[in-house]
Amino acid sequence: MAENKQKITAPLLSAVSVAAVGSLQFGYNTGVINAPEEIIKKFFNETWIYRTGDNISDTLLTWLWSLSVAIFSVGGMIGSFSVGFFVNRFGRRNSMLMVNVLAIAGGILMGFSKMARAVEMLIIGRFIIGVFCGLCTGFVPMYISEVSPTALRGAFGTLNQLGIVVGILVAQVFGLDVIMGTKTLWPLLLGFTIIPALLQCAALPFCPESPRFLLINKMEEEKAVAVLRNLRGVQDVSSDIQEMKEESAKMSQEKKVTILELFRSPGYRQAIFIAIVLQLSQQLSGINAIFYYSTKIFKDAGVAQPVYATIGAGVVNTIFTVVSLFLVERAGRRTLHLVGLGGMAACATLMTITLALKNMAFWISYINITGTFAFVAFFEIGPGPIPWFIVSELFSQGPRPAAVAVAGFSNWASNFLVGMLFPHLERKLGSYVFLIFVAFLVIFFFFTFFKVPETKGRTFEDISSGFERQTVNGVAPSTGEKSSMVELTSIQPMKDANV
Repeated sequence: MAENKQKITAPLLSAVSVAAVGSLQFGYNTGVINAPEEIIKKFFNETWIYRTGDNISDTLLTWLWSLSVAIFSVGGMIGSFSVGFFVNRFGRRNSMLMVNVLAIAGGILMGFSKMARAVEMLIIGRFIIGVFCGLCTGFVPMYISEVSPTALRGAFGTLNQLGIVVGILVAQVFGLDVIMGTKTLWPLLLGFTIIPALLQCAALPFCPESPRFLLINKMEEEKAVAVLRNLRGVQDVSSDIQEMKEESAKMSQEKKVTILELFRSPGYRQAIFIAIVLQLSQQLSGINAIFYYSTKIFKDAGVAQPVYATIGAGVVNTIFTVVSLFLVERAGRRTLHLVGLGGMAACATLMTITLALKNMAFWISYINITGTFAFVAFFEIGPGPIPWFIVSELFSQGPRPAAVAVAGFSNWASNFLVGMLFPHLERKLGSYVFLIFVAFLVIFFFFTFFKVPETKGRTFEDISSGFERQTVNGVAPSTGEKSSMVELTSIQPMKDANV
């Protein structure tokens, strides 16, 4: 049976790939604002002159630009907090299908903002597309984790991050001044997000609903069995059905899990705390300072063609996401997260030194590029993909939607802070701004080392039960590679550290 569970079928690959288009949208709209920064600022100034007759002040221009970048994250916070409302009522697949209307509306507003001479349309469009992407950051990992077999859950979960980085890379390439990063075509660059939305709308009706949602939420066992047989490529799916039934039986003995209950219940409290901190470790690592402002960072470092260096970072980003896909089921989630955080801390230190010494020699800018590329590579080894799908692994079906909503809100809130504050911090601290991220990375490294359990190869029920037993027994969940339900509280390499 184990061999059957590991089988990759065409319906399974198709389902997770179509779902990952939502992740691509997230990545595209994260990176699309980077390359045309100066052109869009000129649009702001021209619009201001058209309305008032005067040039816009540098301070107001900086705030307007920061708002245009960060309002995306405000929308993301709202969207991520609404995940549970959608998935529990309409299902995972149907929710992804419905919210594409937001991507289309946001794309239209941004695409016509220049024609209407309306900065407001661009900002509102960024907000709406942020709401859409916030919803996708909950829908996509949840759907992928629930349709994937346990043995492949980590590898397929990494496809969510692959969609994000491919989206960022596409945005960077399309943003070149030889493609759409021009004074005339930049509205099309922002409005292009409509195309993948329409493609996903066409493809999602052919994808199955999550079998866990069908069986546990809708009580439609026959449909769940049919979906599992199609996804697994085998007739005998009794073990999957049995696991879901056990989870459903447990849920029936519990009251409905709300967001407040996650923090009130001792059985959920540590798991939600870990989920939140892992999301913070992704955003406060400084990676979005690179994605949002890399062109300016490379320019300040003395790089002759900063836009192409930014695209190079996107290529590295994509390559190492693929590397992570093959490593995550071998090395484990916790190990890769530790390697990523440690490597990023070292690279951020190197970037700080090279920025401080950039005027001493021309070749220092090349070291800065190398350090930035390595920073991105280490991010994709661990902190990039792992926080997204590990949240779905830490919780059973009942609390999962609420947990995903809380974790997503934490991710987007910290994303907003980085997007809004980084340009101002960079103006104040200059070359030393990345030392802030070094401090965060060190903190998150030690938290992961002492608090985060390994989830590789374990069922949802096994993982969530571990936290409950740990609460009763007063010990930490296992950080070992793999453990049975009985062994979970006995195998504790960190127990002597009073974790």
